[in-house]
Amino acid sequence: MKKLEVLLKDLEILHPKYIDLSLSRINKLLKKIDNPHLDLPLCIHIAGTNGKGSILNFIKNIMIKSGYKVHAYISPHLEKINERFTISNNIITDKKLFETLKFIKKINNNQKITFYEITTAAAFYLFHNNKADFLLIETGLGGRLDATNVIKDNYISIISPISLDHQEYLGKSLNKITREKLGIIKKSSIIISAKQKRNIQEKIIKYSLKNQNKIFYYGKDWTIKKINKKNFYIKKNKKINKYKIPSLLGDHQVYNASTSIQTINILESKGYIFNHKNINDGLISTKWPCRLEILKKKSPIIILDGAHNEDGAKSLRKFIIKSKHKTWIILGMLNSKDIKSYLKILKNSIAGVIAINIPNEKNSFSKFEIKKACDNLDIFCLVEKNIAKAIYNLKNMQQADQIIITGSLYLVGKVKKLLNN
Repeated sequence: MKKLEVLLKDLEILHPKYIDLSLSRINKLLKKIDNPHLDLPLCIHIAGTNGKGSILNFIKNIMIKSGYKVHAYISPHLEKINERFTISNNIITDKKLFETLKFIKKINNNQKITFYEITTAAAFYLFHNNKADFLLIETGLGGRLDATNVIKDNYISIISPISLDHQEYLGKSLNKITREKLGIIKKSSIIISAKQKRNIQEKIIKYSLKNQNKIFYYGKDWTIKKINKKNFYIKKNKKINKYKIPSLLGDHQVYNASTSIQTINILESKGYIFNHKNINDGLISTKWPCRLEILKKKSPIIILDGAHNEDGAKSLRKFIIKSKHKTWIILGMLNSKDIKSYLKILKNSIAGVIAINIPNEKNSFSKFEIKKACDNLDIFCLVEKNIAKAIYNLKNMQQADQIIITGSLYLVGKVKKLLNN
């Protein structure tokens, strides 16, 4: 829809900065549309560094399989902005999104506001005006000052695994980043914490005790008892339940799934009905593009993965080692990321790197900067013009059993869109 594309470009120039953390602008705009964010379905808010989207999608699919209507808001999108808005179980249509954004733009009346803030205001307007049983919200960046955090109440606050990322906005230390993420927790929230580094887990527990929030955290209230090829077990107190391994690749997805199931268990205690079959159906039907997504199964296997920080690199390394394939990565990365730490983690698990530019992304490392980072770490690296050339040459040289395109969701999203077109 051409009109929607033009409108989106207009929205992008309403504020000079790409990211500017503040709640004042969105609060002013929401007030002009009668504060829709104050009257929403039962809300589950998710913050953290890695796994937010997977956890949200597991929960969403379990709810839908159980017969509930769900709204959801995520970011960023991969191919189309519509992906950010799920309205009553369905991705929003171009027509509905255009009408809503046009209305919100008119109400904003050319006041300075970021693209993310105006789309978030549109999301709350849509969620208020359409019926659903649940609302699932993923923060875009941080938590305390994320535009989604204008909501005054959430029933459950989920904290996914926290690691170093976006330090230029959230602070240089894990303590500062954790403090920002915990900013989504409300006085009445039940906290669910995924498996965390010990010092972060202790910080979350101290926060819950200080603010008297009820908390469920990995290691005490539930643990994964056993993992095999077909099933995993969640031990909750003395009770053990068996679940199907989710369809998403990587052991980390089993931990994300367990966090989602813990959320479902809490909703059951509130009176909502979920049966074991629907939970398993939700887990195995969940698809989450560009997270270890296999594009080609025959050698060389081609995989898309948006890993872009240290913890993402660790999960990717674990997957590569377990696969036992000779693996090359095709790498593009935003220049705000710690490329040295990322490459250090992957160094001994890969055969080499092909460096490329992220198309039309000015805030990214050039392919020559990526090569320099590889050279400094003694990682074999080639430079290529684009994805197609990189894959073609690897195939011709027969250098790889497995090719993983990675380093940025922006990169893998553009690759996926290119392939679909």
